[in-house]
Amino acid sequence: MRRLAALLAAVTLLTAGCATPRSGTLGPAPTAAPPTTPATTTAPPPPVPTTSGVRTPAPAASTTPTVDPSPSETLTLQLWFTRGGRIVPTRRARPNTVATSALALSELAAGPSTAEAKAGLTTLLPADVDVVRIVGGTATLRPPPSLGDGDPGTVRLRRAQVVYTLTQFPTVRRVAFSADERPTGRGDYADLLAPVVVTDPAIGQRVTGPVTVAGTADVYEGTVSIRILDAAGREVGTAFTTAGCGTGCRGDYRATVAYRLAATQPGTIEVYEVSPKDGSRINVVAVPVIVTASAS
Repeated sequence: MRRLAALLAAVTLLTAGCATPRSGTLGPAPTAAPPTTPATTTAPPPPVPTTSGVRTPAPAASTTPTVDPSPSETLTLQLWFTRGGRIVPTRRARPNTVATSALALSELAAGPSTAEAKAGLTTLLPADVDVVRIVGGTATLRPPPSLGDGDPGTVRLRRAQVVYTLTQFPTVRRVAFSADERPTGRGDYADLLAPVVVTDPAIGQRVTGPVTVAGTADVYEGTVSIRILDAAGREVGTAFTTAGCGTGCRGDYRATVAYRLAATQPGTIEVYEVSPKDGSRINVVAVPVIVTASAS
């Protein structure tokens, strides 16, 4: 028995030594479509006997590929830009690819769209920031020298853009900006988030009622207020909700807001905190959108 146990242990060690090392992937974005199932051939069932005793041949096996009925050719990326010394999220729909991290960094370096720029968003990321590898949840970069340009506050904002953008993918939890640097995660830059962050809807999005508004907030008693404005700035819908954490901590929030509007037009989703001192609107985040006409 001892000799058998020793032999089994040796085989186990040999197998482990030959295993393929984990190198990570650039994995799909959270909204990427599942891959198409490859074609399969099913073995035919045996002939079916009849009451006359003569066996009737079974139908031929199908070799038709099994395909997702509605495969998506696009994926949605969340990009984090800067505004007023904070980092701010927005979204992009792009052709599907397995190199999602590379695509995200490229989009981040390209900068905000016209609508996003009008809303005050900018990017600090230079071009040619490459992902060398993703191993064990850590993405290691090969940055250009310009990544360190600017004062410490600017460099930190730039890094926060990269960390928050890359960690949207399930394969990435931390980012190392060089092979010999300590990896950092979202928690290292949490102070660069505004008290109210809106992740849905995105700037320029076309919305219909009731509108789903979501994000995170660190506000008084966790109370998040929302209003919808038409093109003239008139209030056409309001709501409030409570974030998952109260004063002094950040929690998720989500609410649906109904509105009344006669015609489709540019509008604004405002998400804010009501001041406990005087009841005024503070920490306001304005998201310009296209608001479609309501049903009634």
